[in-house]
Amino acid sequence: MLIDKEESEGGRRSSPIAFTLDPGSGVPTYLQLVQQVEQALRLGYLRPGDQLPKLREVVADLAINPNTVMKAYRDLEGKGLTAGRPGQGTFVQAGVQQADLAGVTRLRRSLTSWFSDAAETGLDEDGMVALFSSALRDFYERRGGAAQVERAARGARGGAA
Repeated sequence: MLIDKEESEGGRRSSPIAFTLDPGSGVPTYLQLVQQVEQALRLGYLRPGDQLPKLREVVADLAINPNTVMKAYRDLEGKGLTAGRPGQGTFVQAGVQQADLAGVTRLRRSLTSWFSDAAETGLDEDGMVALFSSALRDFYERRGGAAQVERAARGARGGAA
């Protein structure tokens, strides 16, 4: 999802992220793009002022219909996260609640270790997602809140970047 800094600075890319698609996820293409932007914002990879990939870049890279990209960008704009600038592109306008980048890095290492342990235990990807989702729901239930539990469940189903 992240672009190599040299590639970005070399003028070939206008954005610090590149989209990827998972055709087997069952998540509509436009929604995968939206989720990747939201995830990049949460993790601090995108910040207000950053430019999203230009429509023609996304269409060429992913071989998808321009209307799909426009739908995703309109959705992000409707959420107040981005704003289009005629002739320039789409730019991040607002951030979302972020964790500390050092903390996120530490957690990522910990999760990578957890994934290795889970694989050694015999869990496949679906098993890992099921276990993680179940533990996340239990965590939020203990913290008290049905709304938080539903948000957590949606987030776990939401897709990866």
